[in-house]
Amino acid sequence: MASKLFETIGKLGLGLAITGGIVNSALYNVEGGHRAVIFDRFQGVKDVVVGEGTHFLIPWIQKPIIFDCRSRPRNVPVITGSKDLQNVNITLRILFRPVATQLPRIFTSLGEDYDERVLPSITTEILKSVVARFDAGELITYLPSGQSVLLQLPQ
Repeated sequence: MASKLFETIGKLGLGLAITGGIVNSALYNVEGGHRAVIFDRFQGVKDVVVGEGTHFLIPWIQKPIIFDCRSRPRNVPVITGSKDLQNVNITLRILFRPVATQLPRIFTSLGEDYDERVLPSITTEILKSVVARFDAGELITYLPSGQSVLLQLPQ
């Protein structure tokens, strides 16, 4: 009788463990300041951006790709030429964050490492165009107001 009771408890425990494992694999958590894009093995990347909190998905069919949407700094060092052909070594510090509604498009076209692919080329190009407007002496003079020069660039 005791062995039958232990056998029933063992079967019940195994069933609960399997059920708990399936439920656990169907849950994912999106931390504060992050957003998730769902990749479905049959439909591809869904256009819905998932906000913070705990969410359900279909195990082994859907996969969450989590993006950090907080503002992050990045330093971009550039060696470029000034108007009078002097070599200038400048480091530009930018704060960036992705637009949360565009995350599915960003993921499908650029991938998870979008910042490594896009930011260096854009910031280098803009910084070189700004530095080329001034000679070395003007750069030293205008360096404190350099932010206003960068903000006045056409979009």
